[in-house]
Amino acid sequence: MRIKKGDTVKMMGGKDRGKAGKITRVLASEDRLVVEGLNIVKKHRRPRRQGEAGQIAEFARAIPASRVMLICPQCGKPTRVGVVRSTDGSATRRCHHCQATFA
Repeated sequence: MRIKKGDTVKMMGGKDRGKAGKITRVLASEDRLVVEGLNIVKKHRRPRRQGEAGQIAEFARAIPASRVMLICPQCGKPTRVGVVRSTDGSATRRCHHCQATFA
């Protein structure tokens, strides 16, 4: 997976299409991401103790990595991510629009 925690991504499909957010968690084995502010769901929680009130909790659920595109830090466009290997063997990510490399 070429997307990392902390990257800014844009949602390309689904109910939050067009919105952008920051990745808070990457589930690489499932090829899914948790993005802050996207795919927010509500969960009804019942009271656990006597006298305590129930509540409705909102949290972000995981979305497939194929539904998002990375936003390039240099040009600000949603882009595909390429990997460029240098002569010493290290790999850096590259924007397909502006050819800028980033970590």
